Amino acid sequence: MGHPMCCRLLQAGHAVHVWNRTATKAQALATHGAVVHESAADALAQADIAITMLENGAVVHDVLLATEAARALPAGALVIDMSSIQPVQAQAHAQQLQAWGLRALDAPVSGGTIGAEQGTLAIMVGGDAADFDSAHPVLAALGRSTHVGPHGSGQLAKLANQMIVGGTIGLVAEALLLCQRGGADMGKVRQAISGGFADSRVLQVHGQRMVDGDFAPRARMTVQLKDLRNALSTAQSLQFDTPITTLLEQLYAQAIDHGLADLDHAGLFVELDKG
Repeated sequence: MGHPMCCRLLQAGHAVHVWNRTATKAQALATHGAVVHESAADALAQADIAITMLENGAVVHDVLLATEAARALPAGALVIDMSSIQPVQAQAHAQQLQAWGLRALDAPVSGGTIGAEQGTLAIMVGGDAADFDSAHPVLAALGRSTHVGPHGSGQLAKLANQMIVGGTIGLVAEALLLCQRGGADMGKVRQAISGGFADSRVLQVHGQRMVDGDFAPRARMTVQLKDLRNALSTAQSLQFDTPITTLLEQLYAQAIDHGLADLDHAGLFVELDKG
């Protein structure tokens, strides 16, 4: 995700300085015009806006806070964390960054690598409204951004997104498999219900992958499971019961236990097909 997002920023005319824990990933952006640095602190030293796109909340903490790399930023600089992490982590990160004289937004995204390449990501933003307004010229190069509330709210919106995506993938897979077992053509069924109330982007994109048997990873099963577990952890902290998401977590965990970890999250179809 980070690579095409950086390319979009460069194409929009922004000066981009990059660092990655895997040096070759950062180096690959040099040919597109990015300036590559050997440390996170070096990459941040001259930045007005810093964007992170990392694996999980623990990594965000390690890269920005535990090493104190964020303290290399000029006073008043804005940190936009576009990773998908727990809301409570986003709130804690924002609090620490503010204590260091910095501003913070949590801005996770949806749309996958296709959305990143096309600049059509859905961006859910938590933080101060004034900081959101100042970030708009940068976020506009990446997709459509919406301010949804205070710090942590962007991550809540992403959890909602992943709950809906994961659940819809499961229902589409189960429905298409039912039709296949009964003798219908899955591809024709998908066409037949397109445009009705059952239509969705998941039906169009992931449903086609199921018909084609194409489960090359765009968003991996492991990432979907991580997000569902973050949703369950957040729900538990709010004393909110989530029976549907609980079942989904079990199904994705079961699929990974059965060796499907490296498939796209549409690969839940493969797990359900074994039944």
